[in-house]
Amino acid sequence: MSDLKILCLPCDGIGPEIMGASLDVLNAVSSLLDLSISIESGLVGLESLQRYGTTLQEDLLLQARDEFDGVILGPMSTMEYPSVSEGGRNISGAFRLGLDLYANVRPAKSRSSVRNKAPGMDLVIYRENTEGFYPDRNMYQGSGEMMPDPDMALSIRKITRRCCMRICRQAFSAAVARRKKIAAIHKANVFRMTDGLFLECFREVSKEFPEVQTEEILIDAFAALLVRHPEVYDVVVTTNFYGDTLSDLASELSGSLGLAGSINANAETGLCMAQAQHGSAPDIAGKNIANPTSLILSLAMMLAWLGDYRGDPKLSAAGRLTEMAVDQVLDNPVYWTRDLGGSSSTEGFGRYVSKAVCSLTRESVIKS
Repeated sequence: MSDLKILCLPCDGIGPEIMGASLDVLNAVSSLLDLSISIESGLVGLESLQRYGTTLQEDLLLQARDEFDGVILGPMSTMEYPSVSEGGRNISGAFRLGLDLYANVRPAKSRSSVRNKAPGMDLVIYRENTEGFYPDRNMYQGSGEMMPDPDMALSIRKITRRCCMRICRQAFSAAVARRKKIAAIHKANVFRMTDGLFLECFREVSKEFPEVQTEEILIDAFAALLVRHPEVYDVVVTTNFYGDTLSDLASELSGSLGLAGSINANAETGLCMAQAQHGSAPDIAGKNIANPTSLILSLAMMLAWLGDYRGDPKLSAAGRLTEMAVDQVLDNPVYWTRDLGGSSSTEGFGRYVSKAVCSLTRESVIKS
C-alpha cells in the first residue's frame, strides 16, 4: 500500500540545500519502515527560467498532476522573477491552482525548548488556496489586477460557495480529530457579500459537525487575540489572503517561520504538496547554514496526510515519526542551526533528524 511517487522541486536560494536534508530524512524513515517511495527531481524557478525561458514548464505541472502522488516544493525567489509574459510564473500558485490543492494546512506549535512569544500555542490554520485576492487565481482568463489608467490600480476578489464549503468541511473534519473547536476568521462587517458568503458556508457546514464548538471572529480582532491568548485556539479556517497573513503571524509567535510546516492538499483527488512556509533566503544560499526544519516538517505532514487519505498506517506512522524526530532534535540546543543560536549545518541537522528517526524506531520496536 505504501507505493508512492514523489516529485521534488528544489527551486531557488536555499531550496537545494534544505531539499537535500529533507530527502535524507525521507530516505531514513522509508528504509526503516520499509516504504516503497520513488523520487524524481524537476527543474523550476530561476534555473528553469535561464534554461527554458519560464520558471515553470506547463508539461512539468501536468506531469505532477497525472503521474505523481505528491510534490515537495522548495522556496521561490519570486521578487526576482520577471513578469508572467516574460516567463516569471508563480510556481506555488500554479501548482495550487493547476492541481486544485485547495486546502493550505499550516500548523503553529510552540515548543518549550525553543524561544517563542506564544507559550501553549498549538493550532492549525486551514486556508483556502485557489481563489480570493490573488490575481493569478480568480479569473478564467487574464489577471485579477488591472490598471485602467497610469494612476489607478484595481484588484478583484473572487469568493465562491463551492470553495468555501470544501475548505470549511476539511477544517471541521480536522477539528473533530483535535480539540473540537474551530474559529472562522472574516471581515464580514465590511466585505458583506464576499466574507458574508464565506460565513454562510461556515454555518452550513457546522450543522454537519454538531460536536464542534464554533466561533466567528473579525480578522483584526483575531490578530490581537492571537497575541494575547494564543493557547485558546485550535482549528482556524479562513479565506486565502487572511490565511496567508495570519499563518505567518502564528508561526513567528510560536518560534519562527523556519520551524513551521505546510501542505497543500485536495481531499477528493488525494494529491498533496509539501512546501516550507518561509522564503528562499538568497543571502545565505550555498552556505550550508539554512534551517531545514520547515521543509522536513512539511514532508512529515505530507506523509501523514497521504497515509490517512489512503488508509495506510505505515505512511501515517512515517509522518508522525518524522515529526517526533524533529521535536527530539529541537529539544537539544546542541543540534540547532545558526538561526536558533546553534552551529549545526543544514546537512548536519538533517543527519541528526535521521538518527533520531532511527532511535525512535528502535524504541517503538522495543516497546511493542
